[in-house]
Amino acid sequence: MARIVMKFGGTSVADINRIRNVARHVKREVDAGHQVAVVVSAMAGKTNELVAWTREASPMHDAREYDAVVASGEQVTSGLLAIVLQSMGVHARSWHGWQIPIRTDGAHGAARITDIDGSVLIKRFEEGQVAVIAGFQGIAPDNRISTLGRGGSDTSAVAIAAAVKADRCDIYTDVDGVYTTDPRIEPKARRLDRITFEEMLEMASLGSKVLQVRSVELAMVHRVRTFVRSSFADPDAPGMGDLHNPPGTLICDEEEIVEQEVVTGIAYAKDEAQISLRRVSDRPGVAAGIFGPLAEANINVDMIVQNISEDGKFTDMTFTVPSGDIAKALAVLEKVKATVGFDVLQHDEGMSKVSVIGIGMRSHAGVAATAFKALSEKGINIRAITTSEIKISILIDGAYTELAVRTLHSVYGLDKH
Repeated sequence: MARIVMKFGGTSVADINRIRNVARHVKREVDAGHQVAVVVSAMAGKTNELVAWTREASPMHDAREYDAVVASGEQVTSGLLAIVLQSMGVHARSWHGWQIPIRTDGAHGAARITDIDGSVLIKRFEEGQVAVIAGFQGIAPDNRISTLGRGGSDTSAVAIAAAVKADRCDIYTDVDGVYTTDPRIEPKARRLDRITFEEMLEMASLGSKVLQVRSVELAMVHRVRTFVRSSFADPDAPGMGDLHNPPGTLICDEEEIVEQEVVTGIAYAKDEAQISLRRVSDRPGVAAGIFGPLAEANINVDMIVQNISEDGKFTDMTFTVPSGDIAKALAVLEKVKATVGFDVLQHDEGMSKVSVIGIGMRSHAGVAATAFKALSEKGINIRAITTSEIKISILIDGAYTELAVRTLHSVYGLDKH
């Protein structure tokens, strides 16, 4: 017998028929004798609808009331799934975040979990009850409902799995696992059986939409073995009930992966903008003068490249920001121009960042050179490069995104089964 946390996203619970399908997945694990908690998102589109109503009621609304409204989406789903499970003979009960309780900080609308007491849930497991938990929410220090921001239900599921010391956390979604790259761009992309926490963290932060960054960080810190699985697969298909290796992708410790590939996957993010400041005075405090005000404006700066002039007096500073933040970033930079001191401000939109990810890079030389050579042979100009121990990110013109992804996927042999 194992203890399993199952999480189902919005498309998986979009209507009553899909909720019935989810219930069959849950019943399969219950019938196998496992202790089960289920974390659910709001039905597809409901959160957006609730957010729109809140903004229509008043553009300058109270964040605490925003949370009270928006949290209701998950509460509806948890109640409906509990009802369906009960009709199938499963002893189920719905839970809101505050009932467990999932304690958070006071940042309404984007709260972070501070503590979960899993003792009541464990007691209910031992009584044979299935806990159906509303994801994305908790209770703030002011004793009001709080919501966790984007990807909050994934975060709820992993945090609950850690709190109850679950053997597994299964994230059910509309794909059947994590792929070497986006199958819509490269049909030869293949599903990975296993991927390390570190690699998944890079994939999530660099454009892969399968899991949110916060949930992967949490899984890594608490060493929660996490499976990405398809909610649309037949619940009773062979292997679906395999305790140790169900179909999907396991996100786990590096030690669990015997044969480590040099490169695991190719991620990409479109809609990047490049900003260049020409002839900036090269003196202490200049970088802080540029990037401090951008951070205060909540603008996420990514790739930073610096070129210093031959005489060492000036530097060119190039960096990227999301295209949606370009106007705000340019306004911030114009304000600090007098204090920072730069001659020219240039910017280009429509860039893409393509990243090569693999924990095997730590012990293999020449991974970057392979990428640069392959892209140059296709006539793709590289605007900027950043590297870390397990990734290389390359900034290119957006028009070449798909060609670059396919080229890199092929050059590292990821299309070979």
